[in-house]
This record gives sequence, structure tokens and C-alpha cells, in this order.
Amino acid sequence: MKHYEVEILDAKTKDKLCFLDKVEPNATIGEIKCMFHKSHPQWYAARQSIRLDPKGKSLKDEDVLQHLPVGTTATFYFRDLGAQISWVTVFLTEYGGPLLLYLMFYFRVPFIYAPKYDFTTSKHWVVHLACMCHSFHYLKRLLETLFVHRFSHGTMPLRNIFKNCTYYWGFAAWMAYYINHPLYTPPTIYGEQQVRIALIIFLFCQVGNFSIHIALRNLRPPGSKTRKIPYPTKNPFTWIFLLVSCPNYTYELGSWFGFTLMTQCLPVAFFTAVGFIQMTVWAKGKHRSYLKEFRDYPPLRSPILPFVL
Repeated sequence: MKHYEVEILDAKTKDKLCFLDKVEPNATIGEIKCMFHKSHPQWYAARQSIRLDPKGKSLKDEDVLQHLPVGTTATFYFRDLGAQISWVTVFLTEYGGPLLLYLMFYFRVPFIYAPKYDFTTSKHWVVHLACMCHSFHYLKRLLETLFVHRFSHGTMPLRNIFKNCTYYWGFAAWMAYYINHPLYTPPTIYGEQQVRIALIIFLFCQVGNFSIHIALRNLRPPGSKTRKIPYPTKNPFTWIFLLVSCPNYTYELGSWFGFTLMTQCLPVAFFTAVGFIQMTVWAKGKHRSYLKEFRDYPPLRSPILPFVL
């Protein structure tokens, strides 16, 4: 069995950082990262990007050395991804903040509104309903992070958490300030009927979103990075897979549309619009990757909205 010699160069300066002798041909990039880490302890595996070309894409941890287009002396290029943080920690931080912030506005803790309103309660029942819906949404997200989601990537750059938290926490505080404001007025044109319809939309989409997350979880065995085409299951909420590649985003959009209708609050509408734009970008990217990876991918599916987008 022939062995490989592996040299790792800095992607920017082309300086040699590491030379590995007698590497097994069936060694994976993940194992090579661990070998590299032994000589450079400051760069743990999660923050390493190993590439065939200085400006190319990062190789996957499961890529096998002998299956790569390299000779017996393989040259790879290293780029530091920066300090990393686990996705679980990211999501718990992102979702825990909005939950706590909203409740602070709901209970009208001091220094938010005028002192005479400290720890008072709104007279509008839709305000209490909105708090329950908002809290339910983020509690669901937290529980899904802990018990449902399986992440294909274990970490993300630490710097991203500040951007993400600014988005989620900032919007939550902005929405909560107006919905729980002492001068807030609930929907008046259609009144209670509008709120009830909005609640049905919100709850329907929350159940749908959870159903999709369960279906996606069941596609990937524990510890596996295998990707499969998601198909509808016996659960009617998953039948939307017939028409949409990312129905979890479709249901998420529906939930926030319902919440907007329920509260009739401009900041909520703005948050829904911004979220829709971002989810559309993610959905289109995932849809393209499905089409590229699976030749038999269902042609009728749209990224996020059936037959539209």
C-alpha cells in the first residue's frame, strides 16, 4: 500500500505550515486536520479550511485522500476560519434573547415606559394573546434546537453571533415596545374576527413548521451527513413538499404573516418582510443545491412559494 506525503501551505502567503509523512491513502480530510492541529494547536479542526486551490472551496471532512485529484505528494492550502462557536449555542442565544426581551416589555418592567405604567397590565386581550404566541414560537425554537435539529456543520464563526443576535434581539424589542405600549390600539376594522383568523393561521403554520422539522430530522440518521430528497410523509402538513423545496420557510413566513395580522403593528410587518427576503435567499440556495445534487429532483417544486418563487 502506497503512502502519501502531505504538505499544507498558507493560502495567502504560500508559506509551508506543515509536512505530513506516510499518510494513509484512506485518510480523510478530517483526520488530516487533526494531524495538522497537533503541530499547530492554535488552529483546531473546526476553524480550519483545507483546500486544493488557494481560492477554491473548502474540502469536506469526509473526503478521502486517495479519491482527491492529487499525486502521492499532495499539496493543500489552509485558511483560518477564525474562532468558532457551536450551532446549538448560537441558536440558544439567538432565540433565548427575543423570548426574554419580549417578556420584559410585556410585564412593563421599569425604565421602558412612563413610571406610572411600571408592572401594569394591558386592557387589550390581543396583547396577552400576542405575548403567548410570541413566547410559544421562541420556546418551540429553543426546544427544537435541543431535541430535534441535526446540524450538518457543528460550528459557525463566532463573529456571526453578534450580527444574528442584533437582528433577532433588535426586532423583538422593537415589536414588543409597540405591541405592549400603554397607547397601543388593537385591530379595529375587523376586530375580534381578524384576531381569531390570525391566530388560526399562526397556529396552523407553527404545527406545519414543526412537522417539516421532524420530517427533515428523520431523513438524517444520528451522526450522519447524508443528504436525501425530502418527500411528503403520512403527516398532511408535509404534503407541501410536493410543491416547495423549503416548506419550513413557507410555514415560518405564514406564522409571521398571522402574527402581523393579529397585532396590526408596523414593526411586525417590517420584520415579516425582512424575514421573507432572507428566507427566500436561503430557499433559493437550497433549491439550487438540490437540483445540482439530485438528477431526479421533482421538477414541480419551487423554492419557497408554490408556482411563484
